[in-house]
Amino acid sequence: MVTGHGVRARVAALVVVVIGVASWLLWMLVTGEGTLVPRPSWLAAGLLAAMAAFVIGFAWPVRSYLAGSSTRRLDPLRAARVVVLAQAATLTGAAAAGWYAGQLAVVASDLSLVANEDRLWRLAILVGASVVLCIAGLLAQRWCRVDPRDTDD
Repeated sequence: MVTGHGVRARVAALVVVVIGVASWLLWMLVTGEGTLVPRPSWLAAGLLAAMAAFVIGFAWPVRSYLAGSSTRRLDPLRAARVVVLAQAATLTGAAAAGWYAGQLAVVASDLSLVANEDRLWRLAILVGASVVLCIAGLLAQRWCRVDPRDTDD
């Protein structure tokens, strides 16, 4: 799952699909008995977006150092922690996107209920915020990658 190149985009896509199908099945069972999908919170979307901003913010100094544009010394342990944070953000964003996409599919299948119209937009925004977190993690991993040196030098 995690190789020398970090978490790959296809692994994140697989997580989205697997969690999305599981979420869809779960919410189909729950809503089959007459219950509505819970109304999602705007706070969740804000937190996902804030986490994406933090991941990018922590990866930026590593990127600057590796590009040679930073004059400050970079602690290797900090750089390693940023890579782990980026990998966790990628997988968290993918899992959240799948979770909310499954709910979105259930809500979109029954728009005859007025309550589902509000839930539809909220869930779509949550899926988008989750994808942003996943992309931020993938980008931060790329920024922190150190290419192997040539052995001829």
